[in-house]
Amino acid sequence: MTRHHPDSLSLMEYSAGNLSEPHALCIKLHLDQCPHCRSRVDTLNSLGAVMMDQQPKVTVSETSFAQLLARIDEAPESNTPMVESPRLSPLQKLLGDDINALPWKRQLGDVSVLDISEKFPGQEERVVLQKLVAGGKAPAHTHRGTETTIVLQGAFSDVKGVFNQWDFVVLTDEDVHKPVAIGHEDCITLSILSAPLKLTGTFGRLLNPFMR
Repeated sequence: MTRHHPDSLSLMEYSAGNLSEPHALCIKLHLDQCPHCRSRVDTLNSLGAVMMDQQPKVTVSETSFAQLLARIDEAPESNTPMVESPRLSPLQKLLGDDINALPWKRQLGDVSVLDISEKFPGQEERVVLQKLVAGGKAPAHTHRGTETTIVLQGAFSDVKGVFNQWDFVVLTDEDVHKPVAIGHEDCITLSILSAPLKLTGTFGRLLNPFMR
């Protein structure tokens, strides 16, 4: 069960089709496994269709915007499971059937990475897969920009709590954390980085000039 979700603004941007391809992929992967967020997006899609049919065009005030967000948050959760499609999922199309068999590159200690930015041509942000071995710890770090992450396999914990498969998290330069992979399998995440991360430990600071 997912416990960490995209915020209302992100879901609105997704519904409106305003997100970049990698950001939309992260939310799509979360929606496929989260009835709560699917219900919120369904509400947004319905409201958007009504507003598009309005003539003349509707001007949304700050009060109306706040009411819209509240309405999204109150959307009832559907208990209907997502029907599995026989076609390949977006993740399978992108990475194949076994993400553990990808050509991972060891970065630091227990962390391996795979940069897949070239799969999203024209995007300025880096799109990377990160793998933290079971029981392993990532170096303490913060971010020079924004990092949007979805957990694809396993789980990790940090100061913000426990993040399980399909959980969604956005971190900024105000967040300092040291993720630890929990459970019996490697933790694999898909992350979108607007800028390189910044190591905060004594040894890590020496490596910052080499971090991408």
